[in-house]
Formats: sequence, C-alpha cells, structure tokens
Amino acid sequence: MKKTFIGHLALAALACSLFIQCKPSGNQASSAAAADSASVATTIAYINADTLLMTYDYAKKLNEAIISKSESSRADFNQKYRVFQQDAVEFQRKVQNNGFLSMERAQKEQQRLQEAEAKLQELNETLTNELLREQDRINRELRDTLTTFLNQYAKGRYSLILSNTSGDNVFYSAPGVDITADVVEQLNARYKASQNK
Repeated sequence: MKKTFIGHLALAALACSLFIQCKPSGNQASSAAAADSASVATTIAYINADTLLMTYDYAKKLNEAIISKSESSRADFNQKYRVFQQDAVEFQRKVQNNGFLSMERAQKEQQRLQEAEAKLQELNETLTNELLREQDRINRELRDTLTTFLNQYAKGRYSLILSNTSGDNVFYSAPGVDITADVVEQLNARYKASQNK
C-alpha cells in the first residue's frame, strides 16, 4: 500500500510535466518553428512513465529513500502511540478501581493524557507533512532530471514526446514510437557514470 501510494504520487507529478518546451517569442518563434519543421519532421514518441519509474535506477533509489523514511516515521509514531495507549488503559483501570487518591489527581492525569493525545496528533500531522514535502522535492528532482535529459535527447529526432501512464493515453502506436527502453537505458548510463565520479 505504501509503495502504491508513493508510486502514484510520483507518477502523477511526473505525468503532469514530463516534457517542457521553451519557444522564442514573436517573429523569432515563427522563424525557429519554420527552421525546426524543416529540419525535423513532426515525429511523435511517448514514454511509459510507470516503466520509467520502475526501471530508472535513480528513481528507484529515491523511491526506496522515501519508503525508508516513511517506515522510520511510522515506527517512531507507533512506538509513541503504544505508550499513550498503555497510559490510557492504565488510567481507565485506575478510574474503575478507585485507584486515585483524589478526584483532583484523576483530573490532572486525564488532562495529561489529553495533552499527550493532542501532541500525538500534532506529531502525526508533522510527519505526514514532512513526507509530503520530501515526496514533492523528489518529484521535482525527477521531473527536472528527465526534462533536462529529454531536451537534449529530442533534438533533431522528436518534435513531441508524450507521457503514457498505465496505457491510459496511447491506444495504438506504431513500432518504435515507445522510446521508454532507450530513454531508461541512457538515463541509467548517465546515473551510473555520475556515481563513479
């Protein structure tokens, strides 16, 4: 479930902005477009975003890091929650057995438990927000990496590269239009080379 949720977050962010193309303004745009169309036929390709995220080594590394952080946060929260639950059960037992010396002492303990519960809720929100911010950072990093790569990869070859997620957008494609394998191979080679530096 965790991998699916995180994977869907990454896929959604990646699919929304897979390829960014900058165009000059005014007459330069018309000249550049004419020059581009003369040198490159309108060639369209697509990348399967699911496959890319599952096979690109850097994406897998980032996904493993966020899963590890999520599991660590969850374990920390669960440990604190178990302590709170034990305290709450002990409080109920004492109330039922008249285990408090005074009503004032019981009220103070109840107030302490309510404050502890509020802190746990705050901790849960904080951990969740930290994970969402980290996931957003990772998604931006992957998008930037892919966009930078595709800007070079597409030159002279493609005028448009689309994203396809789980077969949602492409119902048919001629052989060679799915460039996922080639893109992943080159991205992995670049990532491996960067790790050897």
